[in-house]
Amino acid sequence: MTTGYPFSAVVGLKDLRLALVINAVAPSVGGVLVRGEKGTAKSTVVRALASLLPVVDVVDGCRFSCDPLAPDPRCPDAPHDAPTATTRAARLVELPVGASEDRLVGSLDLERALTEGVRAYEPGLLAQAHRGVLYVDEVNLLHDHLVDLLLDAAALGTSYVEREGVSVRHAARFLLVGTMNPEEGELRPQLLDRFGLTVEVAATRDPVERAEVVRRRMAYEADPEGFTVRWAQDDAELAELIVAARERLPRVVLGDHALREVTTVCASFGVDGLRADLVTAKAAVALAAWGGREEVTTEDVRTAARLALPHRRRRTPFEAPGLDEQQLDDALSSVEPEQGPEGPDDSPDGGGSAPRDVQPAPADGSSDAAPEAPSAADKVEQPAASASERTEAPAEPFRPVSLQVSGVNRRAGADGRRSRAEGGSGKLTGSRVPQGRLQSLHLSATLQAAAPHQRARGRTGTGVVLRGSDLREAVREGREGNLVLFVLDSSGSMAARSRTSAVKGAVLSLLLDAYQRRDKVGVVTFRGSDASVALPPTSSVEAAAVLLAALPTGGRTPLTAGLLRAAELLRVEAVRDSNRRALVVVVTDGRHTSGPAPPLAAAHLARSGAACVVVDCESGPIRLGLAAELGEQLGGVALRLEELSADALTSVARTFVPAGRRSA
Repeated sequence: MTTGYPFSAVVGLKDLRLALVINAVAPSVGGVLVRGEKGTAKSTVVRALASLLPVVDVVDGCRFSCDPLAPDPRCPDAPHDAPTATTRAARLVELPVGASEDRLVGSLDLERALTEGVRAYEPGLLAQAHRGVLYVDEVNLLHDHLVDLLLDAAALGTSYVEREGVSVRHAARFLLVGTMNPEEGELRPQLLDRFGLTVEVAATRDPVERAEVVRRRMAYEADPEGFTVRWAQDDAELAELIVAARERLPRVVLGDHALREVTTVCASFGVDGLRADLVTAKAAVALAAWGGREEVTTEDVRTAARLALPHRRRRTPFEAPGLDEQQLDDALSSVEPEQGPEGPDDSPDGGGSAPRDVQPAPADGSSDAAPEAPSAADKVEQPAASASERTEAPAEPFRPVSLQVSGVNRRAGADGRRSRAEGGSGKLTGSRVPQGRLQSLHLSATLQAAAPHQRARGRTGTGVVLRGSDLREAVREGREGNLVLFVLDSSGSMAARSRTSAVKGAVLSLLLDAYQRRDKVGVVTFRGSDASVALPPTSSVEAAAVLLAALPTGGRTPLTAGLLRAAELLRVEAVRDSNRRALVVVVTDGRHTSGPAPPLAAAHLARSGAACVVVDCESGPIRLGLAAELGEQLGGVALRLEELSADALTSVARTFVPAGRRSA
C-alpha cells in the first residue's frame, strides 16, 4: 500500500491548507475549489487531508456507510435491524475526468429490472464518498451535467437516481474538493458559485522555500514510510485539533456585529444571491472554532470573505476571479462597532489564535501568504512588436451571428451549445437497438418491439413478457462544443486600412460566443514570411482574448503558410480528440504577397473535413473579392466583416451553417 504524503510536511500553501481545514471542521461550508498552475502540489495536499479526518462508524455490510446510531430508513440496503458497527477511516474518493453519469451516481440494471423483475442498483462514487472526501481533479474538464449532479448532491446531502420511473435515493454528505488549471478553461459562474471557498495557488518564488520543497519531496520518495513516521506526530496533533474544533463549533456565536460585517462585505462586492453571505458566515464560525474561540471576530470575517468571495463577485467573462483587499478592508471598517454599556468594543480579536501554522495568511502581502496565482493571460507569450508594427486595441464586442457545423455528430465527445450532436442529454428524437450495454432505455419503443411476440411467448394475465432483444435505446439530440480555430491575418495589409481595431473586435465577439458555447479555441497567425501557432487548442478562451489584444500587425501576407499551419494543427488535434468537430474561422482580406498561391493549400485544409468560414476584411470602394474566392476553395462561405453582427442581419439570415465532417 502506498503511503501518502503527510499534510504537516507541506511547505507553504497556507491559504489552501486553511481552506481544507475549515471544511474539515464544518463540511457545510460547501467544499473548496483549488485554482492554480500545474506542479503546485494541489493534488498532494488534498490527498493528505483524508488522513486527518476522524474515523467513522458504519453499519456493517451497508454499501452506503449508514451511521449505526442513526441509520437511514430509506437506505437502499435497509432495513438495518439491530445493526452492528464497523469502524473505518474516512475515505478519499477520486472522480476521474472521463467518468460517466452512471459511475458518479450509480446505475440501475434496467435489463434485469424489466426481464427478471429485479431492482438491482449498483452504488456510484457519491455513495462511496458519503461521510468522507470526494476529490475531483481537473473539475473544469468534467461535462457540465456531471458537475451539476455533483454539486446538487453536495448541496442537498442526498443523491437521487431516476431511471424510467424507478427511483433510488441515498445519503451523500461529503467534503467536496475540486482542483483545476485555469489555462484549460473556467467553470461557468453558476457552477463556481456552488463551491464554498476558492484558493489560488502558485509555486513560491522564494529559492529557500523551493529548496525545502525539493528536499522534503526527495526524502519522501527515498523512504515513504520513514518520512511519514517522522511527521506522524504533527499529523496526529492536527487531527486532534480538528476533532476539538468540531466539538466547539456548535458553541460558537455569530454576533450581530459580525453578521453585519458579513452582509456588508458581500453587498459591497455586488455578489448575486445570498449564498455568499451564508458561506462567509459559516466559514467565519468554523475559523473561530479552529482558533479556539467561541465568538466570531472581525479577522474571522475578513479571512472567510477572502476565501469565499473571489469567485462570486461580478466580473466579465474574460476576467479572472480575484478580490480587492482594500475594498474588503473599507467595507469592514464601514460597519460601526456595537455600543455596549461601557462604549464601543475595542477588542475585536476576542483572544485565541489558530493552532500551529495553519493560520489565515497575512493581509499585508508578506511572505507567509500564498503567492498570487498568475492568470491564464499572464502565461501567454506576448508577441514583440518592432518599430514598423502596430498594436491596436479591439473595438467593442457585439453579438455575433450563430456559426454551426452542419449535420449531427453521432460521436460527440464534449457537451456544449454550438452544433447538433447525439448524446446522453438533450431532447428525445428516436430509438435504436443498443450497441453494447444499454445506456438509456426507450420504454415505449421497447414495449412496441415486444408486443407482436406476446402470444408466442405464452403471455398470461396483464404482464408483458420481455426478452433482451426487445430492448431499445433512447436517442437524444443535444448540442456539442466544437474546436474553433482562428486563422488570423496580421500582415501589413490589414493594418494599412485601419481595420485592425474592427477586426479584433469581431474576433473578440466570436471568442465571447465560443466561451458561452463551451468550445475549445486555438489561434494561428500569419505575417512576414511564415505562420505560427499563437495559441494551441485550449479551453482557456481568456488566454486567446489577451493574446488578441496584444497582437501586432505588419509585414507581408503569407496566406498559404497560414492555411498549411492550420491544416497541420487540425491533424494533430484530431488524433488527440477525434470526436470533436472543428470550425475554422479565417480572418483575412484574401491578399497573399509572400509564398506560393493559396489554392493548393486551401484544398489541403478543406480535405481535413473542418467546416470553414472566411471573414472578409477587405474594405474600400474597389473590392477584389479574394476572400470570397478563398471561401469557395475551402468548401465554405465568406462573410463580410459587417455581416458578423447578428443585429445587422435580417431575421431570416441570422444563422449560418457551414459544411462539416462526420455529419448525418
